[in-house]
Amino acid sequence: MSENALLVTRPTNTPATPANDPANDPGDRRGDGLSATVPTAHLVLAAQRGDTMAMNDLLDVLSPYVSRLCGVIALQHGPDAAQETLIAVFRNLRHLREPAALYGWIRSIAVREAIRVARRQGGPAAHGEPPELPAPLDAELSVDVRDVLARLSPEHRAVLVLRDLEGLDEQQAATVLELPQGTVKSRLHRARNSFRKAWGR
Repeated sequence: MSENALLVTRPTNTPATPANDPANDPGDRRGDGLSATVPTAHLVLAAQRGDTMAMNDLLDVLSPYVSRLCGVIALQHGPDAAQETLIAVFRNLRHLREPAALYGWIRSIAVREAIRVARRQGGPAAHGEPPELPAPLDAELSVDVRDVLARLSPEHRAVLVLRDLEGLDEQQAATVLELPQGTVKSRLHRARNSFRKAWGR
């Protein structure tokens, strides 16, 4: 089994990296499919104007992505983190300058909220229903990955998600986590080593 077992949990029909970085840089257009589409951009603009129907539709569009990120980082507390993320998104949506940067902006909020909720709850995810990880190859593998992730800290899970699920490079991950690039690099190294050791037990 690959040491980067997180890679197997990424849906085959979902691109790794949202199209815009969390800094809302309108010059960043990688076109990988997770940027806000034209209809989604229209929903953002309408929601920013206070259109309740657009807000509800946007919630339906964003919930799966937010749940996926929060579920892997906050594990059993993923639903709480996802709820906090969506509250923060709609509370601050009017401040989003570039609708096409929607997913990069949301990714930053989701990662921050997932780490915060996981820290607040404390302890490994040893009780309650296991989180639903995205598109595992099979159920047994999914359970194994959940078990290994539960042994890592929220910070280590976050850096693995950003690099191995979202496909960000170290600088982009550092921007999301608001950390120096060197810190992200060392944290990623420790996280992968910990994952590898836990996976081999």
